[in-house]
Amino acid sequence: MKRNETPTTTLCPVARSEAVVGDRWTVLILRELFMRSHRFEQIQAQTGGTPQMIAARLKTLEGEGLVERRRYSNRPPRYEYHLTEKGEAFHPVLLALRAWGEAWMKSPEEGRAVEYTHLACGKPAGLGPLCESCGEPLKRKELMAKLSPAYESERDGRWEAFKANR
Repeated sequence: MKRNETPTTTLCPVARSEAVVGDRWTVLILRELFMRSHRFEQIQAQTGGTPQMIAARLKTLEGEGLVERRRYSNRPPRYEYHLTEKGEAFHPVLLALRAWGEAWMKSPEEGRAVEYTHLACGKPAGLGPLCESCGEPLKRKELMAKLSPAYESERDGRWEAFKANR
């Protein structure tokens, strides 16, 4: 892209997509939403982002139609964040990042952070985008996650540290 070109003035779909989801914090927020963390505090604790950063990214994702806010408390007003159809469509991208990270960013001794079972066939899903057991495309609603003990401990530690610093 040229220096003064904006994502909406280019026909390049990569540039347009990157303008919305092309930073670390946004991808981590989407990871948390896919892991069914819907509350602001959960998202903040697991991403390590500042409240301002998380709020700004959620507002952008909402404005772009990937996320919707749902009120769960009136007094005080509190919201949960849920993926829309457009947000759910990001799942194959996240699976691709996960597969690349498992293959290239970790040692084999570490094992997989998350093992998925494909509910449609009841067998291991693998790294996607197709189920390694039955060959069908993986959809989030058809996946059951089992976190490795180490990854579960890591996530629990982040949550406890977050609560202790509030």
